[in-house]
Amino acid sequence: MESGRPRKRRKHYERLRGWNHTNPRLRLRANGLLMSRINHSDPMKRRNFLRVLGGAATATATTTIGIDRLFADFKPANDISSRVAGLPRRHLGRTKLEVSLVTFPGLALMHEDQDKSNAAVKHAFDRGLNYFDVAPAYGRDGECEIKLGLALQQLRRQDYVLSCKTKLRDKEGARVELERSLERLKTDHFDLYQLHHLVTAEDIKRAFGPGGAIETLVAARKEGKVKWLGFSAHSTRAAVDAMRAFDFDTVMFPISFAEYYLRDFGRQVLDVAAERGAAVIAIKPLCMGAWPKDVQRTRNWWYRTTETPEEIGLALRFSLSLKNVVTGIPPSFVDLVDKSITAANSYQPATSTDHEQLRDLAQKCESVFLREDELGNHSTASHHRSPYPDHPQECGLEGWV
Repeated sequence: MESGRPRKRRKHYERLRGWNHTNPRLRLRANGLLMSRINHSDPMKRRNFLRVLGGAATATATTTIGIDRLFADFKPANDISSRVAGLPRRHLGRTKLEVSLVTFPGLALMHEDQDKSNAAVKHAFDRGLNYFDVAPAYGRDGECEIKLGLALQQLRRQDYVLSCKTKLRDKEGARVELERSLERLKTDHFDLYQLHHLVTAEDIKRAFGPGGAIETLVAARKEGKVKWLGFSAHSTRAAVDAMRAFDFDTVMFPISFAEYYLRDFGRQVLDVAAERGAAVIAIKPLCMGAWPKDVQRTRNWWYRTTETPEEIGLALRFSLSLKNVVTGIPPSFVDLVDKSITAANSYQPATSTDHEQLRDLAQKCESVFLREDELGNHSTASHHRSPYPDHPQECGLEGWV
């Protein structure tokens, strides 16, 4: 410890070290990491080979190198553990929870009334989907948690996996959200509980510092109210810092062909997740980036999505084929959940032909996470003004997956 650190903070770090000593699963890296910026490598240092393809003279050579590098990231073999109603399942890393390749986005229920929410949940479950994810920030006044909690009463608790999140960074606030979420979702435990939407160094400092939200997560696990711990993030820096600060079981991060091809967004997170032994839950797998100004919007949503069965299958197959990615969460629309299940029923690892098609499709896309990823490189950022003004929710950045 640095001699200049205040006595109270030094005692807090000693306590974290105590957790590390008594329970190796926690392994909090307390030596200045939680209160300072981590000097990891620049996530933009690996330039995507597609940008080089603009030079005709080197196109053939670059394409070959790109394919080799891409397939080094793909799973070496199909790792499906079982199928239910035709939908494949995998084990969620060290949790050993068996989850469907498609996860139900609780945020989708913001578009539906209770009867339609009930029908959507039951329909997805009957088609083999067994993993449901939600958060208190979804919708107005917790409406998505409330709707999902009622809809899940149609199912036996032991037949599905349920995850939730907290967007609050302090211990007390996180505890309030946890207890309220358990009540709304009518359960006595979450299979997975996550810190929600980490972006900046300030988020990391607050969540992992003295009196931070991580203390509630650890305590709740000891109490049996949560079984496994994870986080969601929208910036590379926050995701990497969080994984190096704590041994999380899962990582929820945007993994889409468009962002991956355009600027390697997601690659570093996948690498560190593999190093740390954390399973990856892909969010935005059908994302085609920002809406181009000359393209008519087909949905009132803050990013463009694949729509045709062919493109949905291609995009989903790409994300699910990447190493350490276990499941994917479609955009928050019930019809896209249904289309994703159909696509996943015929899942096979991505091929070189898929790569060529996605490469061409990515050239028509624009990054939607660039601005937020840049926020991650600053110590603080305003969470009162969204960098995506077209997002239909009015709960700010905290409302996103």
